Amino acid sequence: MSSGWARAALFSYRWLGAVLFPLLWPYLAVRTARGKEEGGRRRERYGRTAVARPEGPLIWFHAASVGETSAVVPLIKEVQRRGIQVVLTTGTVTSAAIARERLDETIIHQYVPIDIKTPVSRFLDHWRPDMAIIAESEIWPMTILELGARHTPQILVNGRLSDRSYQRWLRSPHLADALFENLSLVVAQSEVDAKRFADLGAQQVAVSGNLKVDTQAPPCNIEDRDRYRRQIGRRPVWAAISTFEGEDEIAVDVHAALEPHHGQLTIIVPRHPERGDAIAAMLAARGLTVARRSHDDDITPETDVFLGDTIGEMGLYLSLASIAFIGKSLTGEGGQNPLEPAMMGCAIVSGPNVQNFRDIYARLIENGGGRFVADTTELIEEVHFLLSDPAAHPRMAAGGEKTIRQLRGGLKSTIRALEPYLNPLTVKARLQTRGPHDRAHRGRSQW
Repeated sequence: MSSGWARAALFSYRWLGAVLFPLLWPYLAVRTARGKEEGGRRRERYGRTAVARPEGPLIWFHAASVGETSAVVPLIKEVQRRGIQVVLTTGTVTSAAIARERLDETIIHQYVPIDIKTPVSRFLDHWRPDMAIIAESEIWPMTILELGARHTPQILVNGRLSDRSYQRWLRSPHLADALFENLSLVVAQSEVDAKRFADLGAQQVAVSGNLKVDTQAPPCNIEDRDRYRRQIGRRPVWAAISTFEGEDEIAVDVHAALEPHHGQLTIIVPRHPERGDAIAAMLAARGLTVARRSHDDDITPETDVFLGDTIGEMGLYLSLASIAFIGKSLTGEGGQNPLEPAMMGCAIVSGPNVQNFRDIYARLIENGGGRFVADTTELIEEVHFLLSDPAAHPRMAAGGEKTIRQLRGGLKSTIRALEPYLNPLTVKARLQTRGPHDRAHRGRSQW
């Protein structure tokens, strides 16, 4: 694609957005009906808000989903410590819940505006960010161009590019260059990611490691944890977490194959909790007794499956299990992050499709904290082995803990890379005189 074609493609993207703009309302209405939008806050997707912009320097953080939101929480807290205001946007209901849980009321949360000129411009005109920090791989053309037109520094942190995304961008090098050249800095997770961003036109690239390693273990309600542990008693527990369609059925196949030998409880935690009703129906059709977390069901001796169909409670589910199979790795592509199970002391099992987290898995396998399985049969064999050998789980848990220790440091490296951009805002924040009016606005939040 020539540079002329790149300009034409971006021009077409902009006008296609203008054409589709009137259709946003029914689109968002359908998503709201499916539980994917908060009905009372749909106007934020148009860039509208009733929340005033606080005075002083402000950084806009954007984290699309749950993993990205968790990753930037420590970085947001560091920015706040410097006296800089933050507006955080997320793209999903689940990520909004994580932000609400892990950040206090001094954070202003909004849903990210749709990547169409009018909503994006309205959002930027209102918030007037001094800098935009985007997590991982969120490349939205109109947002990038509008920030560029305002000469607002744009920084990508914890940056990564999957094999598929990289190949797709390589097919349109001039389009990639027209977008990535707007990024003031890319702080990548690995040397491989850094090279990929540089290949695509990013001018300044640094390597930090993965921010997610520097997060805390996922929290859980102690009373709920203790209640379920009493109900479970001495039964062995394994979990299939972040499952995608097809992997719930695989977990049931594992349960059926193991039950006569172990009497275990199986926990299934779907990546998208809104699939809970469908999974519960499937489990009932298979003749299994199900306790649903969303219904606050008790776990009885007759319970076969504990269905974790809630948002933001991964810490609870992992605290009950000794083994975690991580989904989107047998029936899906790319895998899911194994860091939280490692932090919680689980023996980790995964399918082979973990392209998005290959560096973490490589270190985990090397340290004996994780194992790969190719199919359902191998998963049955692996879970059976881990439930049968008393020494296997502690050995793998120690390997996971070693991996976490080795990979920590991403937050410190990221802050070091950001210092030239943060320091002027920090000085500005310290020099600012905060009167009563400013304090009244500081800390206003929209959850």
